[in-house]
Amino acid sequence: MGPGGRWVRAAHTALSAALALGLLLHRTDLQKQEERGELLQPLIFVLLVLCSILLYFKVSLMDPGFVKPEEEVKEGEDKGQGVVILQLPGDIKLRRCGYCLVKQPMRAKHCQQCQHCVRRYDHHCPWLENCVGERNHPLFIVYLSVQLVVLLWGGHVAWSGLYFEQSREWLQHNIFLLVSFLLILIFTIVVLLLLVSHLYLISCNTTTWEFMSHHRISYLRHSQLENPFDQGIILNLWRFFCSRHLTAWENIYFHKSSEPV
Repeated sequence: MGPGGRWVRAAHTALSAALALGLLLHRTDLQKQEERGELLQPLIFVLLVLCSILLYFKVSLMDPGFVKPEEEVKEGEDKGQGVVILQLPGDIKLRRCGYCLVKQPMRAKHCQQCQHCVRRYDHHCPWLENCVGERNHPLFIVYLSVQLVVLLWGGHVAWSGLYFEQSREWLQHNIFLLVSFLLILIFTIVVLLLLVSHLYLISCNTTTWEFMSHHRISYLRHSQLENPFDQGIILNLWRFFCSRHLTAWENIYFHKSSEPV
């Protein structure tokens, strides 16, 4: 983990903790519930914030699906680590990456920031300082969902503490909650758009990279189908959220491509 990644993760943790603590300490619905001895909702709110921070660190620090050299893949197979063995037609060769020199499975892409090829590459997230790929993409969706719940709840709490009256001291009493509400509103819009767009792409079994660069990706450009990996919404969602193994996308691609149109 580079120094840039440490600063980004520290900033995320500090901002999340500061906003949550400020909402608990100011005159909001949560503080009023604390004063009445009703601790269930404040406790749930704190646990959700902690959960979102833990998910953030899990997604940002885990292996997103780095493509390993052939010798490491073979060792993983010997240890039974659930590595998929690709069964390709004899005339099909895996492309070798020009940067890290590993054989790239289909849908993999080399990330210049991470200096690795990533399986089912979606995008490199600067806020995570990590790629989103085949291994951590499902958890990334869970993180976005939990984060959205925290932001919506936090926005409601911040708004509940604002009171509007004509007074010189209005800004002094409301500055933190006002800034918090505006920050939360911005983050909510960003997270909501990210979550909706990713769920749409997942339902189609495509990635951000493939969606944005369809015309430049050879296996999509040469396919007779618009999306050779699309197996229907239900199977796409099942494979994304429930599959425990890496997928041999070449098998799906060439099977779909060989079907009569």
